[in-house]
Amino acid sequence: MPSDYREPTYGNWRRPVSPGIGRLGLAGTLILMAGLIIVTLIATVMPVAGLIGAGVLGLLMLPLVIQDQHGRTALQSLTARSNWWWGRSQGWHLYRSGPLGVVSHGSCRLPGLLAASRLVEGHDSYGRPFALVVVPATRHYTVVFECNADGAALVDQEQIDVWVAHWGHWLAALAYEPGLVGASVTIETAPDLGHRLRQEVYANTDPNAPELARAALEEIVWNYPVGSARVSTRIAVTYATLPHLGGKRRDQDAMVRQIGMRIPGLISGLEMTGAGSARPMTAHQLAEAVRIAYDPGAQSDIESGEGESAHWENAGPVAAQESWDHYVHDSGCSVTWGMSEAPRGEVLSSVMNGLVAPHPDIARKRVTFLYRPHNPASAARIVERDRKDSRFRLDGAASAARSEIDVIKSDQSAIEEARGAGVTRFTILVTATVHSAEELPVAAAAVDTLSAPARLRLRRMYGSQASAFAAALPVGIVLPEHLQVPALVRESL
Repeated sequence: MPSDYREPTYGNWRRPVSPGIGRLGLAGTLILMAGLIIVTLIATVMPVAGLIGAGVLGLLMLPLVIQDQHGRTALQSLTARSNWWWGRSQGWHLYRSGPLGVVSHGSCRLPGLLAASRLVEGHDSYGRPFALVVVPATRHYTVVFECNADGAALVDQEQIDVWVAHWGHWLAALAYEPGLVGASVTIETAPDLGHRLRQEVYANTDPNAPELARAALEEIVWNYPVGSARVSTRIAVTYATLPHLGGKRRDQDAMVRQIGMRIPGLISGLEMTGAGSARPMTAHQLAEAVRIAYDPGAQSDIESGEGESAHWENAGPVAAQESWDHYVHDSGCSVTWGMSEAPRGEVLSSVMNGLVAPHPDIARKRVTFLYRPHNPASAARIVERDRKDSRFRLDGAASAARSEIDVIKSDQSAIEEARGAGVTRFTILVTATVHSAEELPVAAAAVDTLSAPARLRLRRMYGSQASAFAAALPVGIVLPEHLQVPALVRESL
């Protein structure tokens, strides 16, 4: 490495601000202005009633002003809590399948957002089989790639910077993919039980080999996996059905053909990102991965081939129960956190190393990066609008330092977008799975410890643990497409 080499830093992640007064946002400001007009009209006729109306308006606006450390308003917290108790009273937090189930007809279907999903198979341009996860509610089709990332150990920093640059180019290129609505990267760490190593060694052992060599291999097979961990990297790309020129939507077979033609191009773009050799996952492989996620105790039987072969119709749990702060599913107990704030300031390329690495206090851990790229037309409009909104919030001499920094960042984002950079929305989900509920406090403390070096602010997904658990799986769930709250109100509040 040259002596004058300077390791690049990364940053300038920002959440677009909403135009409005203080913390109210656009919707809150409109409500306040409408309320003031009504109160003023009432006060001109009945002053006492006007004073009472002003007090009522103040009480109504109070939940929109009060925020916690994660930027969540009191109204959002109250809404989440009320929705949780309503769903609990209806029994929506319970799931039972299998022979004693009441909705699955004897099978172990996936619960929640994946209940109506199905798996179809196709072949890409090179003839390789691949699986597509179909979600009928949103008309989404997701293809999943499994990567053999080598990691950054013993790799020059210059090469790592090249990988990061190409990863940024690959994400920016997704904005030009017709019909693409989202992508995700899931890095999962789990205990290595040694079944794959055992099968590989036994399949390649010469029966006429010397006894000493076979004894050495046997010792390696039984002792090497003890205490080791396996790291899996999977990338999911989600497409939406696009209409033909005549206005008619493409059918399932047409989507399979279209996505199959795009798979080689997507994989070739990953070659220079450090992802290693990437290949599309088959239906059997994807069903096994989801099955083990919901039932970690089945990992040994599935990998050894002694258990029942996994199918999508039976990839779900036999029983699952969602609580306010955790999720119990078959032989596992999980907690999922979501990113409430990206790292502030500038960070190095190794900022996430500790978060994605195995941890002895967490049996299974998934760190999922969710991306939703803006197309080039909307990207220019968004950065320019954010630039104007940040300047609107700048309050002259009385402005805070953060408001001034927001203006600088928004200007930089607009300049970089004008030079050809992509604009992508992203978030991070972290799921920790343990074997019993007694181990959850230790796992939660471990995640808090890992998020500090990553400079992330994580928030436990209270009241939506089941949905967050499913979204952290490499199956292409685009959460905003499943929300019922209008986008304008959601972004403003």
